[in-house]
Amino acid sequence: MAVAIKMKLNEKLYLRDPQETKLGRNIIQHSIMMIDAMGFEDFTFKKLAERIESTEASIYRYFENKHRLLLFLLSWYWEWVKYCIDLKILNIEDPARRLKIALETLVEAAHRDDPNTDHVNEAVLHRIVIAESAKGYYTKQVDEENRQGLFLTYKALCRTIQAIIEEINPQFPYPRALSSTLLEMAKSHVYFSEHLPSLTDISFKSGNSEEQVQRLLIDFAFGLLKSDQFAKQTENGQSNTL
Repeated sequence: MAVAIKMKLNEKLYLRDPQETKLGRNIIQHSIMMIDAMGFEDFTFKKLAERIESTEASIYRYFENKHRLLLFLLSWYWEWVKYCIDLKILNIEDPARRLKIALETLVEAAHRDDPNTDHVNEAVLHRIVIAESAKGYYTKQVDEENRQGLFLTYKALCRTIQAIIEEINPQFPYPRALSSTLLEMAKSHVYFSEHLPSLTDISFKSGNSEEQVQRLLIDFAFGLLKSDQFAKQTENGQSNTL
């Protein structure tokens, strides 16, 4: 039986928290399915109101516009992924093991619908994250929305990965860049494999793209961390690697 899991998100994302009412959860559930099916450009509150047999006015009581709804969905997804990672690495002391688990979970959580969130299909929402997330922050209002804290969940997930990277190699000069790059790679290479295959080494047709992306992230992360430590040790006249 599904249980109610509520993600704590910035209150400025919405006018009324849709997670707290049946209508609100209905808005979230069907907006995910509709944006996935038709794309964000063609999605409208009018079409959503018709789908859920309600009114546009009722939807506007929850969200100022469809851009804020998209930011809410993206924030919910990243908060969910962070929740999954935090659970899995909770009692793991070895930072290298934690990073491997975190990267595996980053991909794994994206490909499965969790039955404990009955109003959100995570696998479908992941497709929206891949296809539409850039529209959330590549906008003219990004600086103002950033000041309002509308990207805090994505930043928090980045900081989780960043902190582990810094434990593994405290001297690594680019922990934030590596963290955000890994998150972007996790979604972009899935998209590339399906639509622009010449841009990636991940093979969508092979049927095991999830495992391939996990391997890509792990090899990329640890390869950089090892090579950086090796370079610093070489400078100091040492020869050991991680």
